[in-house]
Amino acid sequence: MAQTQKKKPARQRRNAPRIRRRVGATPADLQAPIGASPTELRLTTYGPSDLYTGPATLAEALEVPTGPVRWLDIVGLSDVPVLEQIAAAHGIHPLALEDVVNLDQRPKVETYADHLFLILNLFEPQGGADREQIAIFATASMVITFRERPGPWFDLVRARIEADRGRIRRAGTDYLVYALVDAVVDHYFPVVEGLGDRLDALEDAVHEGKSGLLEPLGAVRHRLRQLRLTLWPTRDALASLMRQDVPLIRAETQPYLRDAYDHTLRLADMVETHRDSAANLFEAHLALSGQKLNEIMKVLTVLSTIFLPLSFIASLYGMNFDRESPWNMPELGWRLGYPFALLLMGGIALGLLLAFRRRGWLNIERIE
Repeated sequence: MAQTQKKKPARQRRNAPRIRRRVGATPADLQAPIGASPTELRLTTYGPSDLYTGPATLAEALEVPTGPVRWLDIVGLSDVPVLEQIAAAHGIHPLALEDVVNLDQRPKVETYADHLFLILNLFEPQGGADREQIAIFATASMVITFRERPGPWFDLVRARIEADRGRIRRAGTDYLVYALVDAVVDHYFPVVEGLGDRLDALEDAVHEGKSGLLEPLGAVRHRLRQLRLTLWPTRDALASLMRQDVPLIRAETQPYLRDAYDHTLRLADMVETHRDSAANLFEAHLALSGQKLNEIMKVLTVLSTIFLPLSFIASLYGMNFDRESPWNMPELGWRLGYPFALLLMGGIALGLLLAFRRRGWLNIERIE
């Protein structure tokens, strides 16, 4: 019966291309990202005593609010014409919309007289997609969020609004912006803590002398590098948002933004600590691998040194010369020649072992 060969799983690319942009394209020439999810609209309108949340039509999404806070959550960026209509209705600059659909943007904040625009990134705790981009556009009465795909990132914020927990129902759009930013920042904690747990497991494996750790250590270092490249701009964006005189951000909301900024500082410190730990583990693993290789080479060297004279004796007396000649190894005719050769080789091997032991060359650690 023929045996079927198992195929190795295809290696996933770390940075799959998600941008489709032609050279020389103008902001008006927008294209949906590669593999974009279908566009879905969800509207949440609330005030101290009013609440509506549910799917929204395009006509509802285009309405310019004049009363309570309106939050339009756009999930999926495949329908570019719909995005362009919403952007035109609410005064989103074409360059800002270009940043929305052209993914892998650096986290940043852009402030204007009557609105602000933020771009943030987050990672999934379970791995999966490397990074997801989230854009937030806010005015005095309207907040629009753009997300690449469905996810639970803002579920807790929506639950707080529906349950009327905290001050969010009695605050303005600036507090909603803070709540959304804080939700994004908080989702970094399980990602960073999960990498810390993986480093702890890898540290135990390194100390146990296990092999095959270069790839998982490299994957952790790659993810930490991605987090660092994302968290630092996020921290700078929040810092600039607090330093600038933004009319949309009221004074009572500033302490909450500082709290979110403090979270980014804590996350940045955790990432730096994990990066140092990963680098140390990588070097320790290489050092232990080199030590293990040295031990193997020591064993092979000792064995080769012992068998070298034995091989010489065996090859010397294995030569076939005329035994009648007095010059051609007369000991080949000895009655006890074979036992003598064995004793000679055994004595040489024992003498070499004693010499190696005396010099401390036989203190070989266990090789697993």
